[in-house]
Amino acid sequence: MHDSELKYKGCQSFIEDKIRLMLVRGCSIADIVAIEKVSKYKVLSVLVQSEYQIKPKKRYYRRLQVDEFWTYVGCKRNKVWLVYAYDPDTNEIVTFVWGKRNLTTAKQLRAKLEELSVDFGYVCCDNWDSFLTAFDFDFKKVGKYYTVDIEGNNNLFRHRMRRAFRKTCCFSKKLIRVCP
Repeated sequence: MHDSELKYKGCQSFIEDKIRLMLVRGCSIADIVAIEKVSKYKVLSVLVQSEYQIKPKKRYYRRLQVDEFWTYVGCKRNKVWLVYAYDPDTNEIVTFVWGKRNLTTAKQLRAKLEELSVDFGYVCCDNWDSFLTAFDFDFKKVGKYYTVDIEGNNNLFRHRMRRAFRKTCCFSKKLIRVCP
């Protein structure tokens, strides 16, 4: 059977590449469903099965800002924390980890930076003890004054991903939709 003979577009061979491209270009799931005439489950399936990895664009960053923000899965008791490193000069998320808000997750972020061979002049963070310990041998600038850019990025996340904070806006019932 040829692609042109298929009635449901979700079965056509080219549709998954097209959905991935639309997702990367910022199209919402609802837009893709309306434009391509496929089910939202097809779009979510493509999103979950995507193996896209963030790779740093540079080896050296003058400064990195690190911060965390939470979302929840199913109910507010199931908090999940996104801890990430951000370059405010290029608006690039250099790397990230999902986990609990603890020292282990902060150390995982530091280890991931080393694994990716990312070097930096200094790190900016808030006064959270786990960041201070995980980045203890690095030159640091500590305080909210130095993390204004990443806090703004967190705000952007909250607005763009409505499920990131309030149940009244929207939230995910499955962890796989938050962190594939």
